[in-house]
Amino acid sequence: MDEGATYHWEGRDGFGRKLAGELAGHSHGDVRARLHRRGVRPTRVRRRKPDGGGGTVRLRLGERIKASDVALFSRQTATLIRAGVPLVQALDVVADGVGSHKLGGLVKDVRRDVAAGESLAAALARSPAHFDALYRNLVAIGEQSGTLEVMLERIASYQERTQETMRKLRKAMSYPLIVATVAVCVTAILLMYVVPQFEAVFASVGAELPGFTRFVLGLSDAIRNHWPTLFASIALATAGLVLGRRRSARFRNLLERVLLKSPIAGDILVNASVSRYARTLGTSVAAGVPLVDALRSIAGSTGNSVYAYAVERLSDAVATGQPLQAAMRDSGLFPDMMVQMIAIGEQSGSLDDMLDRAASHFEALLDAAVDNVTTLVEPLMMAVLGVLIGGLIIAMYLPVFQLGSAFGG
Repeated sequence: MDEGATYHWEGRDGFGRKLAGELAGHSHGDVRARLHRRGVRPTRVRRRKPDGGGGTVRLRLGERIKASDVALFSRQTATLIRAGVPLVQALDVVADGVGSHKLGGLVKDVRRDVAAGESLAAALARSPAHFDALYRNLVAIGEQSGTLEVMLERIASYQERTQETMRKLRKAMSYPLIVATVAVCVTAILLMYVVPQFEAVFASVGAELPGFTRFVLGLSDAIRNHWPTLFASIALATAGLVLGRRRSARFRNLLERVLLKSPIAGDILVNASVSRYARTLGTSVAAGVPLVDALRSIAGSTGNSVYAYAVERLSDAVATGQPLQAAMRDSGLFPDMMVQMIAIGEQSGSLDDMLDRAASHFEALLDAAVDNVTTLVEPLMMAVLGVLIGGLIIAMYLPVFQLGSAFGG
């Protein structure tokens, strides 16, 4: 029995959800008893070996705090506070219960600052990479109004819906990329390993080859002889595109403007950006954040630089006394239906409710667009592969058919 030993535990809460964390205790039995008092049913408790780091938790290589981890932190903290658990103790329970070592360390730091007398919003401000200005502003309002648990639940719901929107967006954007990648890989394999076998047969016959066959054979030779250069060119172009988008605001803005105007991706990106804008602004307004301040704090939440700049312009326009719906109409980026819904919300004094309805509407449109892309891409993938593979087969068998016709004549 060692004083202050640290034990790693795994278990389930009252809802059957898996939890894990670390807890200091005198023995396995002591740790299990403390977990039971917290409403956790432990399934495994083992003593953590010293890591040589002075008692600090060693972070797993490559581990990072995800947006879903922050949403889980918000949800669990709100649940504990609503159950009457003091904030410091609630943070202690959440720190021990999260599965991520890095998030657990972050929550412990927040808990230490709160125990030292700081507000939760001030403690969260020390980690702006994980808790943005909108998150901190909403928490501050919750603390000032005495409704912290309500605000945390609202934040968690907003984060969960936003993550679901981004998941659908990634799904819609990844399908065309998958089609192109599979088509290129299959075609390259055929050109590099299958077509050369036919080339040797044609050379031994010495007959005149059709133009389509000569084109395919030349393409095969070019790929086999220059594939390192081709691969390097593709890699450099991809890297340049990624780095340019990341480091150059002008290039990123130009690229995203082009994508917004594209036939299929444009509708998906518009619906995703508009729904995130409406959901975030609605959450802020419902929490009591002044409209101008809310617009300034949510500009980066749209996920698109074009809309982020537009929202910043909206905040300037509203600050001068212009109605929100008029500023949105002047930007030319928001659908007419949404502008009309905002106008009704401003006139009736129910802007937060109308923003929530608008967010739900455009999220439904996003769902439909993603489903359409998924439905269309699967047969498109089969058609593209069929054309490529069928074309190669025809090119290789045209000389055989011609030779057969010659001998038959």
